[in-house]
Amino acid sequence: MSDQGLLRFTTAGSVDDGKSTLIGRLLYDSKQVLEDQLAQVAEASRRRSSDGALDLSLITDGLRAEREQGITIDVAYRYFSTDRRRFIIADVPGHKQYTRNMVTGASTAELSIVLVDARKGVLEQSKRHAYISVLLGIPHIVICVNKMDLVEYREDVFEDIVAELRTFLEPLPVEEVTAIPISALDGDNVVVRSARMPWYTGPTLLEHLETVEIVADHPDDVAVRFPVQWVIRPGAAISWGGGSAGLAADPRAVDTDYRGYAGQLASGVLRAGDEVVVLPGGQQSRIAAIDTFDGELDEAAAPLSVTLRLADDIDVSRGDLICSPDQAPVVARELEAIICWMSERPLRPGDRLSIKHTTRSAQAIVVALDERVNVDTLEAETGVEAFGLNDIGRVRIRTAGPLMCDPYRTNRATGGFVLIDDADNGTVAAGMIVDAR
Repeated sequence: MSDQGLLRFTTAGSVDDGKSTLIGRLLYDSKQVLEDQLAQVAEASRRRSSDGALDLSLITDGLRAEREQGITIDVAYRYFSTDRRRFIIADVPGHKQYTRNMVTGASTAELSIVLVDARKGVLEQSKRHAYISVLLGIPHIVICVNKMDLVEYREDVFEDIVAELRTFLEPLPVEEVTAIPISALDGDNVVVRSARMPWYTGPTLLEHLETVEIVADHPDDVAVRFPVQWVIRPGAAISWGGGSAGLAADPRAVDTDYRGYAGQLASGVLRAGDEVVVLPGGQQSRIAAIDTFDGELDEAAAPLSVTLRLADDIDVSRGDLICSPDQAPVVARELEAIICWMSERPLRPGDRLSIKHTTRSAQAIVVALDERVNVDTLEAETGVEAFGLNDIGRVRIRTAGPLMCDPYRTNRATGGFVLIDDADNGTVAAGMIVDAR
């Protein structure tokens, strides 16, 4: 079988829908759990249950507080692979209180599993997680109707739930919606096809994860975005035979003329000799060399971390952005954005916060709360005086310093940001830029 590459996916749903059990089942049935880890889970299962049945949710619910409460309160990342594909899973919280963690876990995913308890049907939190998945630009949604064993594997229950969620998602820009009936506890249709649901003829969850087509833009087709994270100055860099930059092991080997700009290439491809512009200042130059610890490269593609040397001695600082002159982002101080408010303290017009965007930070003021989304109906509520915890809506923000922005739909890296409360340095919102000027 051929390797289909890496798939990042997230699981989301309401409390006790079985997300952790589902991930545990995937890992267990695909033989990805180490013997010593399995022994620890078996021992913990015996302490929690009189029958000693293996509790697969303990494979992912690693925090002591989670085990005591039986809920997931943090984002648990897991890696596993099969002959056909490699996977990174973000098991995110289901409780409404921890929606902010869900935003974090889903921000880099390419597929979102929305889990629904067959007994409870579609709840507000199920819709909230599905809506956030679409907002974050996740192209593939999988509706997993779990606990089918508790509704006698009835096809009509499955179809009613799927129909409700498909109707909810219909007006949203989602590329693909797939529905699978499962029992995470017993393993039905997770890795092994279930004989108890003969009416379902689609793939198992693992089969779908292994074969879903993730179409990534070719790096050459995406605009170059290189946020400068660090300036490497004389006395802090060394040039080996290949010209790579790093800390000097021998003071006599320090290249005192060295000046490089380190960071992670957020998108696109950079090549030695390319003409570039540095924003927000607008100075133009040419890439003299692309350095790594292992030597110089002729070209670098996202998401590689590199150090750039420019042909001209120009002023470049942390937070600046290097890009192609003919594909530059908007240099903006006014943003229209959709945010998920993550603080128990309400957000009101006039509030002052810090904004963190790529490697750049600035002071910001919330000019207006344009509308709040009713997650149950997707209707926009205007005339809102404040956003409460987990509210999602459109806002206008003005920043004290310029930001180099793209719409989130165009580029996640330069289209996303977080808002920070200066009082306690806590992250209070995640935002997605709709327009900037």
